[in-house]
Amino acid sequence: QTQNYFLVALRSLLRHLIKTGHKVISPEFIELGKQKDRKVEFLKGDQLKRLFEAVDTTDEMGLRDIAILEVLFSTGLRVSECVALNRENVDIKKGEFGVIGKGGKARVVFLSRRAKDTLNTYLATRVDPYTALFIRYFGPKEDEELSDDKMRLSARSIERMIDKYRKEANILFPIGPHILRHSYATDLLSHGADLRSVQEMLGHKNIATTQIYTHVTNLRLKEIHEKYHSGNTVDN
Repeated sequence: QTQNYFLVALRSLLRHLIKTGHKVISPEFIELGKQKDRKVEFLKGDQLKRLFEAVDTTDEMGLRDIAILEVLFSTGLRVSECVALNRENVDIKKGEFGVIGKGGKARVVFLSRRAKDTLNTYLATRVDPYTALFIRYFGPKEDEELSDDKMRLSARSIERMIDKYRKEANILFPIGPHILRHSYATDLLSHGADLRSVQEMLGHKNIATTQIYTHVTNLRLKEIHEKYHSGNTVDN
């Protein structure tokens, strides 16, 4: 895909050179590479349920972990966006907040009722002064005058955490934070959201990026065709 971006840019350059009187090869000779259909992995409803239920919520770390899982599934955040969150930036009562994604693109994301509940429960256990929404519980402790950044949970820690619960939930294929992002988009589309809205909520600059979820939209189109096309009506 990256290679094709460069080839498209080269075509544009050649067209510009031709317009300005330069003798160059025709842009038509620059062929784009064929792209394989990208397979999107996502968790189905029962798998998500098992993943969430694998978390032991009897301690602070478990309450943090379930909050992370619910927030990722509710918002479709990238893991880098999730670990960058600060407590003051997340309006739990309102159930929405802004994030800056790839390329500095701003968007608003929304918290489900479950995400709000788990966040409130987790934050009620926090008596520390750190601004990070999600902090670590292993490693050097508070009495060593650690900075906010050193107490902030890392992306790698979230990846390991999800993999741990994946194994406990008996989900056989490897998953990470991005699988929850795919599951978020799939969930929205399968319940009737349109592709453009999901594009905005994911922070995709181009609709073509969101079209990897055609496994859902194609199925919905088939269901609509079967339900409404007159050729599917059986005359009695």
